[in-house]
Amino acid sequence: MIAKRRTVTIVGGGTAGWMAAALLSRLLVDGYDIRLIESDEIGTIGVGEATIPSIRTFCGLAGVDQVAMIRATQATFKLGIEFVDWRDRGHSYIHGFGKIGQDLMWLHPHQFWLKYAPRGQAKHFDTYALNCVAARMNRFALPDTRQPESPMAGIDYAYHFDASLFAQFLRTTCEARGVERIEGRIVSVEQRPENGFVDHLTLADGRSVGGDLFIDCSGMRGLLIGQTLGVGYEDWSRWLLCDSALAVPCGSVAPLTPYTRSTARDGGWQWRIPLQHRIGNGHVYSSAHVGDQAAADTLLANLDGKPLADPRPVRFRPGKRERAWEKNVVAIGLASGFLEPLESTSIHLIHTGLLRLISLFPRDDFDARDIAEYNRQTDFEYRDIRDFIIAHYKVTDREDTDFWRYCKTMEVPDSLNERLDLFASSARFFVRNKAELFREESWVQVLLGQGMAMRYDPMVDMIPDDQAIGFLSDIEAVVADCARAMPDHAAYIQRNCSATATPVMRPPTGRLTVRV
Repeated sequence: MIAKRRTVTIVGGGTAGWMAAALLSRLLVDGYDIRLIESDEIGTIGVGEATIPSIRTFCGLAGVDQVAMIRATQATFKLGIEFVDWRDRGHSYIHGFGKIGQDLMWLHPHQFWLKYAPRGQAKHFDTYALNCVAARMNRFALPDTRQPESPMAGIDYAYHFDASLFAQFLRTTCEARGVERIEGRIVSVEQRPENGFVDHLTLADGRSVGGDLFIDCSGMRGLLIGQTLGVGYEDWSRWLLCDSALAVPCGSVAPLTPYTRSTARDGGWQWRIPLQHRIGNGHVYSSAHVGDQAAADTLLANLDGKPLADPRPVRFRPGKRERAWEKNVVAIGLASGFLEPLESTSIHLIHTGLLRLISLFPRDDFDARDIAEYNRQTDFEYRDIRDFIIAHYKVTDREDTDFWRYCKTMEVPDSLNERLDLFASSARFFVRNKAELFREESWVQVLLGQGMAMRYDPMVDMIPDDQAIGFLSDIEAVVADCARAMPDHAAYIQRNCSATATPVMRPPTGRLTVRV
């Protein structure tokens, strides 16, 4: 007996839609037809996009040639995010990917830094993390696993790329695998009378498109999950005040920085994402505190190069769907929720939503237990990331505008309060759920960078001062030596993976002396 083929219908293109098509067409190896409906009449939010290291995992699972992707999307490398003026005007720190120094016994470097920095016996905390130092020096190299004891072995990185070009690249990949793209505008959604499942979609030209499983990548409007199935939206704007953004590209300038920059403004913040051919910029702001024209003026006055277009507005509501999976519809990307791009988590949430779908892939009967588990995991992930983003606003010394005064004094979710209270006690971090995205290094860099008052672990006092100070000095020296040995970021791209160069990406040559 020949098994019935099943159809997965993706509604919407853009980054979310084509990421879904790319992953599913690679992992659903037999018995499935995958098609994607998108309309050229409907635009997507395709600006310069920053990612986190999980993008490399996605590319591997989706069978994407990462060097070809870098070239096709005018991508650059990303070692972390610089936060400027968040703690206070004139202050900056980097939230870098990867490891911070190394441990002494079981004690992490930040515990020693907390003891000795107030005494003037430790430098800026960025000094002890390779990604942060390399970012400041505009250096980049791939991890060198031939030196397992060196910080070079643990370099972690992500990409900056043009999201529109990324979607185009994935579309080409998917269509070569047999994914069917249907051009058309959806005018109605028909449901099965017996259970309310989506049965088929009707296009403007009268065509009918059915499916067994529907993936809603229709963006913030949530055509299937919200407008059709009526799944509500949980609003988080009492903690995340920003509800508007303006995006504009500008010309490139030197140096080509291997990091994203987020600069706090009076009523929000401004992003800077360097690509090979231009810089992506945007101003995320609270419309209750900053007018649209003032936001545009601030954005245009703080570009590194000549603007290449007019600022493009985007409106959003921070929060998430009450359920990301309802009946035979799974919402992916902006259809499932929106968290501002402060920590570059948008594409990560697309990726994890898809992996969660694969791990709980439905039978024909769409078992309610699988759907409930999917929604439980999605809910945890969104709340976990939400708390980390809120912490950037809550932990600050700024009180110079109404926006920042509100953020500093606002009540935050209990889950975040518990974490902040524990950090204040002795700067300790404990993973409570393996699904947590941001681990100790991330929380430490952000909370220290934002100026949170916290005590160090009392176990630090067991270590003699000269040994502890020497330990920090050794980390600083090794990190500086490794960073200096790395090539210039722009030169590395030009030599290995520029849009016009022959792609040859290899780890750095030569061994580094490790003194820690």
